[in-house]
Amino acid sequence: MQEFEIKKKELDFRTKEAFKTLRTNIEFSGENTKVICITSAMPNEGKSSISFELAQSFAIAGKKTILIDADLRKSVMRTHYRRGNVKYGFTHYLVGKKSFEEVLCRTDTPNFFMVFAGPTPPNPSELLGAERFSKLIAELREEYDFVIIDTPPVGSVIDASIVSKSTDGVVVVLSSGAVSYQFARKIKEQLDTAGARVLGVVLNKFDLSGKSYYGKYYGKYYGKYYGNYENQEGTEKTAAGSAEK
Repeated sequence: MQEFEIKKKELDFRTKEAFKTLRTNIEFSGENTKVICITSAMPNEGKSSISFELAQSFAIAGKKTILIDADLRKSVMRTHYRRGNVKYGFTHYLVGKKSFEEVLCRTDTPNFFMVFAGPTPPNPSELLGAERFSKLIAELREEYDFVIIDTPPVGSVIDASIVSKSTDGVVVVLSSGAVSYQFARKIKEQLDTAGARVLGVVLNKFDLSGKSYYGKYYGKYYGKYYGNYENQEGTEKTAAGSAEK
């Protein structure tokens, strides 16, 4: 088994609360909801960040959690979240070059395990649709409390729809103001056609400065109980929204 240290990134209070809410909503979406596919409509909507922080949130809460980077086409996790050398990735396992134990990584966060994507293969959709992948997910379901799978944008390639067949539900990440209602609806229809169970949507990158509707609502709500966080050093202006049915 490989090991690596997570690059530490301190989240502000509201972002931490958003991930706790997302985690809780998933936990209450059903007793057997253990394997979660994370996707987005388009690139650069923050799905990989959501996948990583959500998985880490489950682990911190005491749940044995594994995050699989199944974005075999254009992974960002291999450079964004690790310190230390990780030699083998998910592609090595899917093509039969390495065992799962050899590509698995133990992190420095208790209960948190991870598999990085590895080199880009010429046939990612075929690898993710093969029996080797579905059998692995069935095995991980028995060993871990939660399995989080980061996949490419469903509006660009079919990978997420293929992966969703082996999961208990899909969470779609949408960047605020970046995707039209009509396109988001097409994404939902595409997942429905694949037989996916859509758990909900994470609204990412919305403005919390107080100028937008969300900023005014959350600023008033949280400010009433916790004070004005706009003046706290390091407060970010974006946060992950919660997944709701």
